[in-house]
Amino acid sequence: MSVENIKYQAIDMQKINAAEDDDLFYFVDNNTLESEKITAPRYSYWRSVFRTFFKKKINYFILGFLALILLLTLIYPIFAHYNEFENVAQGVTYNMSPSAALDYFGFSFKYILGTGKNGNAIFDGIWAGALTSLSLAIVCAAINMILGIVIGAIWGYNSKIDTVLTVIYNIIANVPWILLISVLVYIIGGGFIQFVFALTVTGWLGIAFFFRTQVMIIRDREYNMASRCLGTPMIKVVQHNVLPFMTSVIVTILATELPSYISAEVFLSYIGIGLSSEIPSLGRMIQNAQDAFIQFPWAFWGPVAVSAAITIILYVLGQNLADASDPRTHMQ
Repeated sequence: MSVENIKYQAIDMQKINAAEDDDLFYFVDNNTLESEKITAPRYSYWRSVFRTFFKKKINYFILGFLALILLLTLIYPIFAHYNEFENVAQGVTYNMSPSAALDYFGFSFKYILGTGKNGNAIFDGIWAGALTSLSLAIVCAAINMILGIVIGAIWGYNSKIDTVLTVIYNIIANVPWILLISVLVYIIGGGFIQFVFALTVTGWLGIAFFFRTQVMIIRDREYNMASRCLGTPMIKVVQHNVLPFMTSVIVTILATELPSYISAEVFLSYIGIGLSSEIPSLGRMIQNAQDAFIQFPWAFWGPVAVSAAITIILYVLGQNLADASDPRTHMQ
């Protein structure tokens, strides 16, 4: 071997050693298993949703306020045992201001907001009524959302069902909502179950019609047509291709449905066609205090403020969660 060849080999070895020392260059083998591994970080949709949701600092305040309201609504009535006619035999307790009630009964959270026209504790009545309103909203929203999503998805795919349900929707949609609820309540009564039935017997139809429209938009996209050509059943196409795409839409509708039922209960009870008198509700308290809200404002504005706070908090929280659940808000 010539001297020149030895010199070139030494130079090549120096270059190889320098490349090994450099982090930018390294030798790889031909391992097939390693080449199949994906180096991208694992993605979790809901983790990304909550990360985006909690980027807004105001959501911490809203959740804290909601937790306080839920604590008072769910826990306090268990220990308070609200009775609207507890002090009805003591005429002196009627429509007492907060200061007068505390002087008469002694300091107690029970009378911190005064008493109503029957001597009832306003504070206890508010949270007993809030429990009724929240329970009503959750039950009605669950029934209407489940029926609306399921029937709406089928409605958007089946042409025969589409013809029948569209006619039914056009008829019912032209009947005034208040009139329909009023007739049902007068016929079946104003109990909790009866009131839920009145709000849900046709309440799901509008949600189903909306989802029917959305499904009709999504169903003819290329990947759905490919699935149908491959023989995938309609239920699986809806379950795996359509509904996940509409997650943010579902959350948005839920955000409006929950507070709307609370508002509906308050309004219907306020005009006298809501829940029966033996069931405590915010709307009933507002109705009882409407004639004297200037003279005894504590009996009127307390339940009004709580019902407004619950409605606004649920709506804002739902809208923020709907924004966070939209994949376009957290794609990077």
